[in-house]
Amino acid sequence: MADHKRKVSSASSSDEHPATGYAQGTAVALMKRPKTSEAPDSDSTALVQAGPKRTSGLQAPIMHLTGHSGEVTSCRFSGDGERIASGSADKQVFLWSTYGDCANYGVLQGHKGGILEVQWMPGNEKLITASADHTAAIWDTVTGERLKRCRYHTAAVNSCCPLNEGTGDTSTFASASDDGRLIVWDARARHPAAVMDHRLPLTSVAASACGTTVYSGSLDNAVTIWDMRTRSAVDSLRGHSGTVMGLSVSPRTGNYLASTSLDNTVRLWDLRPYSKLLNRCERVFTGAPHGFEMNLIRPAFDKDEMMVASGSADRTLTIWGLRSGEIRYKLPGHKGCVTQADFHPREPVVLSGSVDRSMFVGEL
Repeated sequence: MADHKRKVSSASSSDEHPATGYAQGTAVALMKRPKTSEAPDSDSTALVQAGPKRTSGLQAPIMHLTGHSGEVTSCRFSGDGERIASGSADKQVFLWSTYGDCANYGVLQGHKGGILEVQWMPGNEKLITASADHTAAIWDTVTGERLKRCRYHTAAVNSCCPLNEGTGDTSTFASASDDGRLIVWDARARHPAAVMDHRLPLTSVAASACGTTVYSGSLDNAVTIWDMRTRSAVDSLRGHSGTVMGLSVSPRTGNYLASTSLDNTVRLWDLRPYSKLLNRCERVFTGAPHGFEMNLIRPAFDKDEMMVASGSADRTLTIWGLRSGEIRYKLPGHKGCVTQADFHPREPVVLSGSVDRSMFVGEL
């Protein structure tokens, strides 16, 4: 994530995961060699080190995480920022420590198709996944146990998100699928809590913190707004000229929604009840194109709602200023399309995942 010469030192753990026997992922610290000069006092043997000021608790300014044998399709920080979950086309979810050596301490297995999205539930102990095997699942990340396998969709499940996040609900979540259905699940119940049909394939889903409103992206180039109290579509956000591929609600106020699209733009929508904007589109960000692969690329807001980030087919992670709309960072390093961006909930640290089967964790 920084375009300069680097000194590379390995920071990996053991070859096999102690619980599963599968090869663990590895983390490599990418560090710039600090300049050194002798102290002015000839009697002193101390060295003075000069270098950029550190802004996070990471072991190095940039950490490179590898281990997946397939494309990394989704990766997220936990709510406390201590852990990272990554999903891949290799059908596995890896659990990583954010700090220290970024050890890969767990592997979740059970899906029969590629993982298309991972999301942490409130409390940071449960994880939900969406998969190409037509199912969603909820996991206990402490024990590695799959708590519930959700089977009702008839096509690939492209996206999932927690509901009632603001209330700390650890059981209720939503999933969106190519079958056009938006389904609400309760891990404590056997059957779906609600099923809503959009009639066109759904690519993405996000929810308000209180869980009363859910947003879905689809092939109709629009974001559909669903009222969970009536289980019906109540409005739509239009402006994109291509399929909406990813959605994210601003974490602090919930006033904004970011959407990525195959039209090569990221749009910022004003969700406040009395928006002055006719179509609620406050800003259009450019500079992060999609490619012919048409990957699901998902955006993210930082914790202070001052920046928005998105991956790109040009192998970079792009970060814009939310108010100015100008590109603040264009971070290289990946060797393939960047599919996921996420910000650390406490520190100026950003996470990216790519089809090159790896992730970068780096401080801004």
